[in-house]
Amino acid sequence: MISIAALAGVIFFSFLGPLFYTVDPQFFDTGAILLSPSAEHWLGTDRLGRDLLARLMEGGQVSLVIGFMSALISTLIGLLYGVSAALLRGGFDKLFIVVVDLFLTFPTLFLLLTLVSYINASVWILILIISITGWMSTARLIRSESFAISSKPFIRILRIGGVHPLKIIFKYYAPLLAPIVLVSFTFGVGGAILAESGLSFLGLGIVAPQMSWGSILSSGKEVIDIAWWVSFFPGLMIFIVTFALMNISNALQAKMNQKEVR
Repeated sequence: MISIAALAGVIFFSFLGPLFYTVDPQFFDTGAILLSPSAEHWLGTDRLGRDLLARLMEGGQVSLVIGFMSALISTLIGLLYGVSAALLRGGFDKLFIVVVDLFLTFPTLFLLLTLVSYINASVWILILIISITGWMSTARLIRSESFAISSKPFIRILRIGGVHPLKIIFKYYAPLLAPIVLVSFTFGVGGAILAESGLSFLGLGIVAPQMSWGSILSSGKEVIDIAWWVSFFPGLMIFIVTFALMNISNALQAKMNQKEVR
């Protein structure tokens, strides 16, 4: 519950905070360069005199949108591909194994770096790239569970009756797979936020004038010895969100295991 409250608080902070804290995150104040947290600038300013609190709010919108949208797309890809492999079997299942093994051959970070280096990064490009590189583990997990569901008598009856595979997937498989999909999604959000932050920290993610927690964190690495707050607060936001999501995922998984025991 604490993790859910923390995650909700960060979402409200990012999307509703600008309605109350109306400072322009892009405003350059040459008289307020690298000011420490104070009553005037609650979280301090960066090396261009921009208010860090306002930038964290706007950057949080980008990071959260990328995280949730990437996790949603990769989970849907994993769901459709994993269930299809178990439902169709044969050549499609063999193709599934080859494709998944091919993707898993390359470390995810290097695959991300390779794709981003050839494409100009933007919010939707990053969502697409992170989704493409993040669906494999979900698909393998769902494929394994779907094989167990496929052996159930009512699924066999539906297939013999000529029911369309997509209808079987969405109407019968999806409810049974919902707990696994939810756990995979929560893990995926945290992983996507970390992936975006890592790319932005390396200078391959979000570029100005857009901002994310990762790009804000990267902008403070050169002045961390004299202005710790520029890197600390975006890093803290990333930690809170990912840690909360991991706790939520663990709690959901524990409840699933309890139901299976019963």
